[in-house]
Amino acid sequence: MKDKPEIEQISPCTSESENSKKQQVDDNIYHEKPDWSASAIKKYFATRIPTLLDFPINHETKRWYEIVNPIPGLREMTPYNWNQYLLGLSLWLIDSFDFFCVSVNAPHIAATLNVSVYDITWGMTLVLMLRSVGAIIFGSMADKYGRKFPYILLCVLFTVIEVCSGIVTTFRQFLGVRAIFGQPTAARATISGTFVPIYGIGYSMAMIFARAFEGTYKEGESWRSLFWFSAGLSVILLVWRFFSPESKEWIRIREKKRKLKELTPGMKDNAWKKFTNASIFKTLRTDYLLLCQLTVLYAMFNFTTHGTQDLFVTMLTVQYNMSIDLITIIISLQGIAAMIGGVICGPCSELVGRRFMILICSIFNGAFLYPSFFNVNQWWPFSVVLAGGVLGCWGISSVYLLEMTNKANRALIGGLAYQLGNLASSASATIEARLAEQFPIEGRPGVYDYGKTMCIFSGAVFGAMIICIILSPERFHANEALEDDDDDDLLLEEGNQSQNSFNEKLEEGNQIQISSNEKHI
Repeated sequence: MKDKPEIEQISPCTSESENSKKQQVDDNIYHEKPDWSASAIKKYFATRIPTLLDFPINHETKRWYEIVNPIPGLREMTPYNWNQYLLGLSLWLIDSFDFFCVSVNAPHIAATLNVSVYDITWGMTLVLMLRSVGAIIFGSMADKYGRKFPYILLCVLFTVIEVCSGIVTTFRQFLGVRAIFGQPTAARATISGTFVPIYGIGYSMAMIFARAFEGTYKEGESWRSLFWFSAGLSVILLVWRFFSPESKEWIRIREKKRKLKELTPGMKDNAWKKFTNASIFKTLRTDYLLLCQLTVLYAMFNFTTHGTQDLFVTMLTVQYNMSIDLITIIISLQGIAAMIGGVICGPCSELVGRRFMILICSIFNGAFLYPSFFNVNQWWPFSVVLAGGVLGCWGISSVYLLEMTNKANRALIGGLAYQLGNLASSASATIEARLAEQFPIEGRPGVYDYGKTMCIFSGAVFGAMIICIILSPERFHANEALEDDDDDDLLLEEGNQSQNSFNEKLEEGNQIQISSNEKHI
């Protein structure tokens, strides 16, 4: 009898193949559970510095300028890719625009509602605190039902809330509306570098339109017009998203989950599972430690922006008595600097890695804190450089988050980590406003040294950020094969032909196994 021949392809119908196939699909969309053994923990901490200094460019055959060149990657983007990217970018921009509508108008809103600036910062704090609720609700919906429907629902809610923000007449109404706003909440490195820093453009837009709408309503209440204008922008996005297709990436992930369910004995839908996303529980079992790490990291990220931006206009207006025209110029330049910072830092992270680039940005930002918040009348250009560094650092965060999260529940885990970080940093403006009251300016009753407070607060944050990123993990270029690891014909037709295709593959595997057994006999 001849030796049993080696079978290169095992039939998908054998028990071994079922487990192998299930494990393959499982590993492709989920992470492994963390290893809590003493040796694993020791190895992890021992490799933080070596991995930080193990630059990706040392493993590349391309020259550095070929790696950072964004043109080849941007040429690969299809009209569909651009449409999806711009949809996400636009909603992110409007979200930023609305948030900073409060920030740049804090003194005027406070005067209208007869409260202090400190009280108004609570409206900003409530937005950030309750965004975690929105992350859970809409993140789960996006992973379960697709990206399109939650996006449209967000636009509807956004429009209603913006209109209501413009008609509030009491401080309590203002807090209630802002709290509701907090609840509703895409080439890799280059796109990441421009995505998050667009938040700085939203800041600039808020300042520019605040200046443009000045005098359009009652004296000191032009901020109401700003909110109503923002409501109209969200209507445009609602129509745009309605006529755009569902995310192909989500369709692929849905089909992977379906295959995994078919290959898991006894895994059937019941009434509860039809309306919930059961994969969330599997993700939480494997990624709970990652979620904690990302939450801490994004708390630091959020502290850096809110600590340096939220009370900046208040500082310029109240402490330095700058004209609204000069303030508009400064904030506009900061928005441009933010985009430049993102465009530079995103691609550069391809050379030295995500963690090392974030580390460099944090050190850079710390060096510019003092000139950005002291003697601002003369040194305000330094604040423009600081804005470029802060948002440039943020420009790396999107691609880092994409590489760290699993494919099964990326919207939920990514959004929840970001918004829990927002929750942790939500009181930034309130803390700074309260601390500033400990530094009154002599001879100017009711005026406080906001610059000193912001400098001290932000310095502590950047120090903590440096420690956090050194201790963080990194999965450079992970999840890269997302769009290529399945048969496109199987996954891109909304799942209509997926069952037939999968059955044909099973039958093909059966024939191969039978043929091999006959030859052996």
